[in-house]
Amino acid sequence: MSQASVKTYLPWVVAAALFMEQLDATIVNTAIPSIAASLGVSPLSLKSIVSSYILSLAVGIPVSGWMADRFGTRRVFAVAIVIFTLASVLCGMAVNAPMMIAARLLQGLGGAMMMPVGRLAIIRTFPKSELLGAMNFVIIPALIGPLLGPTVGGLVVHWVSWRYIFFINVPVGLVALFLVFRYMPDYRAAQRRPLDVVGLILFSSGTALLSWFLEIFGEHTMAPLTAAAILASSLGLLGAYALYARGRKFPLLRLSLFHIRTFRIAVVGGFLTRLGLGGMPFLLPLLYQVGLGFPAWKSGLLMMPAAIAAMAMKLVSQRLLHRFGYRQILVVNTVCIGLTIGLFAFVGADTPLVLIVMLGLTQGFFNSLQFSCMNSLAYADVDDQDSSMASTISSSFQQLSMSFGLAAGSLVTAWFLGDVPQTERTMVISALHHGFATLSIITVMSSLTFWRLRQDDGESISRGTALRLQR
Repeated sequence: MSQASVKTYLPWVVAAALFMEQLDATIVNTAIPSIAASLGVSPLSLKSIVSSYILSLAVGIPVSGWMADRFGTRRVFAVAIVIFTLASVLCGMAVNAPMMIAARLLQGLGGAMMMPVGRLAIIRTFPKSELLGAMNFVIIPALIGPLLGPTVGGLVVHWVSWRYIFFINVPVGLVALFLVFRYMPDYRAAQRRPLDVVGLILFSSGTALLSWFLEIFGEHTMAPLTAAAILASSLGLLGAYALYARGRKFPLLRLSLFHIRTFRIAVVGGFLTRLGLGGMPFLLPLLYQVGLGFPAWKSGLLMMPAAIAAMAMKLVSQRLLHRFGYRQILVVNTVCIGLTIGLFAFVGADTPLVLIVMLGLTQGFFNSLQFSCMNSLAYADVDDQDSSMASTISSSFQQLSMSFGLAAGSLVTAWFLGDVPQTERTMVISALHHGFATLSIITVMSSLTFWRLRQDDGESISRGTALRLQR
């Protein structure tokens, strides 16, 4: 297998697997009422099928880098696809809620290995000068999956059984598995490192507890003392890991990578930016369906322009980065995202549909450029031997940022909606407008993180210049 063939087909391999994972992560939400009716339980009790998946991701992602270094990227990625596909079949065959939750836990473990291991294979295959183009291709499923999920889920539930939502993963998984064994390179670490079991327990339990807390915080009434105790426990476990990892020769996650300035800014800046972006999946469906009175299918279609714009951006993002550099792009683009979110505060019952579509296109355009820049900048000054560790840390923080973003959106929604009855559309729209304004301010403020970049940061990727470590 030639290197040219690997470069041609590897992005397709990773993209197929990530599309399956990202679509599944969002498509389930639409089917919860139908699943609950079929299994004879209340929809609220099935919220655990979402939180159980998130918990598995929090536990599985930190150990994925070690597994890839030890057993090879091809074997681990293939096993991840097999686990995810088989777990999908078990989800579709579930006859009760406990079986569904157990299958989702297993599915989450498979999904936890896909993203960091697939990204690691891309990083080790492509030189830094070609990395942005490869990651641009792979990230498209991550942008399209969450947008297609509600629409596809609604159509599947409407026309056939909810079980087909999970069976859709079978043909995709089989194709991805074939491509893995044919085109996936088998990278391993030159030096075997032992598994940091204590670090795994501390970090995974801390992130799992924190992710679970953020998942349920905005949806359930929780006593203040209980909430404080859970939050303190999760942060205590993560703090204990940070202290423990300092003296370890082979820690689970080597936090010293944060001494690399571009890596630190990309990961932390991405975390903060997603706080504002994470609320949009909550606010937009409420605006379209509750505020404007659109049917669910129309609301889903209004999410599609963002996906179209995301794909279009991939055609010009490399040229934009080459022309303006990471610092200027990230500072300006983050502000543009915030302003775009703020423009939704002016969408009302008399807003022409074409303007809503144009606003969705604009948001998808800016979001796509943002994620491409943040994800690629993280590896600009990271040595090749540290790429596995960097991929694991970056994936772990992205998972946490998703949980924080969803929690932020839920809190903003609950705060401004309060006890407003859904029949009072004017009041609902007004409350949602305040929510969009709040998320807009949060996003614009996050742009301050990227001011610490230098004009020539990331040129090993944007312009293919020699790698310079900046510690």
